[in-house]
Amino acid sequence: MPNSTTYVLVHGAWHDGRSWNRVAPLLTAEGHRVFAPSLTGHGEKVHLLSPEVGLTTHTDDVIGLILEHDLTDVVLVGHSYAGMVISNVANHVPERISRLVYVDAMVPTHGENAIDVMPLTQVMIDGAAGSAKPWRIPPLPESAAPLGLFGVTDPDDIAWLKSTLTDESVLCFQQPAEMDNPAQASIPRTHILCVGDEPEGVARRPIPKLQPNGEPSRVHTINTGHDAMLTRPAELGALLLNNS
Repeated sequence: MPNSTTYVLVHGAWHDGRSWNRVAPLLTAEGHRVFAPSLTGHGEKVHLLSPEVGLTTHTDDVIGLILEHDLTDVVLVGHSYAGMVISNVANHVPERISRLVYVDAMVPTHGENAIDVMPLTQVMIDGAAGSAKPWRIPPLPESAAPLGLFGVTDPDDIAWLKSTLTDESVLCFQQPAEMDNPAQASIPRTHILCVGDEPEGVARRPIPKLQPNGEPSRVHTINTGHDAMLTRPAELGALLLNNS
């Protein structure tokens, strides 16, 4: 199909592929191909959650999808924790990626793990340490408005989101990102930040003025909570369409 783009949308921690349900149709309606997989331990793969599931597992999930469908020129989109995942994927198959899009996401450098990028993660790990299964990190609890649940405040949306959330393996936050392949540095990057009310203790790492390829960083903002794919799908979809 002329001017058709392939998008691979990767969900964040505790979520699953359904988190993109409002965005994916906006992209396919424009003639694009969209994949929104659930990572191991989530969605239809929830039964596979174990202490051995980590960042490497989720990296392999996405690489496997790309190779299985022989995808090329992929716009690889990662939300939140999935910024770690897409960075790893780009390091392994840079020749198949045309752009990386970080949606309110963790942006690591080589050797950093999620705790390095967002120290609050360690607090959650410590909180689970005394439980019967300390390797299982439960989702963040719902807060009073305007924070809500991952920035979602509509009661119906919160109820739906709760039905999809599942625990994350601690190894996902402990394994380091691999970004030592020089080829990945040449991939253009776009950053989409959700701005407004943010939970206390969540410090956003500044986006560098220059991308690794030397070009000025592309940074866009959406005035909404963390889960923009649920709260502002049209705005997020438009940014994805305009940055592919």
